[in-house]
Amino acid sequence: MSAIVNVSLLVRDYDEALAFYRDALGFELLEDKPMGPAKRWVRLAPPGGRGAAILLAKATNAEQAAHIGNQTGGRVFLFLHTDDFDRTVERLQALGGRLTEAVRLEVYGRVVVFLDLYGNQWDLIEPAPGSN
Repeated sequence: MSAIVNVSLLVRDYDEALAFYRDALGFELLEDKPMGPAKRWVRLAPPGGRGAAILLAKATNAEQAAHIGNQTGGRVFLFLHTDDFDRTVERLQALGGRLTEAVRLEVYGRVVVFLDLYGNQWDLIEPAPGSN
């Protein structure tokens, strides 16, 4: 094994999810290919190409739909690094992201948990110098 390249993220609708992750988080659209009448291969990632991409996976049945926004049983699902914490938080909030706590300082950097448009919990982290 050499890398985790995609992380599947359950969504209600490809286009609403694409708009949030592209516009609010600033992710780049890597691929958007039709895969049949109701399925698409949609991949996004933060600019710069470091780390895994998210693969938008439209829920196709009631069981999958029940897990939209809670793929990890209430825990933080994804961890996102930023090099401009304040600008990222401002943009995120302006475009629909919701902070669940006050910004805090940890040994590894500044961090805050936010919810995406579906309620998935993300850690936004501005790494401390020397941490990864």
